[in-house]
Amino acid sequence: MKKKLYFGSNLKMYKNVAQTIEYLGRLQELTADLDRDVFTTFIIPSYTSLDRASGLIDQNLILLGAQNMCWEEQGQFTGEISPLMLRELGLKIVELGHSERRHVFGETNEMMNLKVKAALSHDFIALLCIGETGEEKDFGVSDEVLRTQLIMGFRDVSPAYIPKIWVAYEPVWAIGVNGKPASSAYAQEKHHVIRETLKEIFGEEGASIPVLYGGSVNPGNANELIVQEDIDGLFVGRSAWDAENFNALIRDAIRTWRENEA
Repeated sequence: MKKKLYFGSNLKMYKNVAQTIEYLGRLQELTADLDRDVFTTFIIPSYTSLDRASGLIDQNLILLGAQNMCWEEQGQFTGEISPLMLRELGLKIVELGHSERRHVFGETNEMMNLKVKAALSHDFIALLCIGETGEEKDFGVSDEVLRTQLIMGFRDVSPAYIPKIWVAYEPVWAIGVNGKPASSAYAQEKHHVIRETLKEIFGEEGASIPVLYGGSVNPGNANELIVQEDIDGLFVGRSAWDAENFNALIRDAIRTWRENEA
């Protein structure tokens, strides 16, 4: 039987505190009846929403995460958020290496490695985002880029942390308002590269690390993506930012996956 499915979304800088709380409450209500042995759902809101959200949302139903994190516990890092601050909120996940952090704010693979190790040492799930740019895809070096981001991101990370590691493949050219979704065949091909690289890094147990696809996921392509052999879940953008729409996408994808497994 295929591994548990994962459905999540990063709210980026789009909802204020009140909107986030309303959204999370509604999503929790709509999905409460779904079997969490079959799937995990997670939402990564803005920092300003995290305190209230962590006090109101049942994380047995919806895991909450932060969009970024500093690798140091404290110090002269103006504008940063430390792992201790996030632990205080009872969060479960830290998203690291989103393409906007890498390409807009200049964060490097070396920084990702520091952040991954800090997240894991503070008992977070480290969700490492990787992906190639359109230019790298056109030059035919996508596999090399993904391998590099994984090998550098997980350098000196013990296999003992495997249960706390997730990976999200988000091709940069597929993200955002002007993003073009990858075909299911292309996504599967890259997920296979990722799976094999994780086995190379961690040994055969690396194959158990959930690998999610993100990049213009929508109701029109979610079902085709979720049935691919090496895709364990969907990291959904704007199609998830309405609770009713996200609930419908999740239910339809789970149903399709079950039919495919039968």
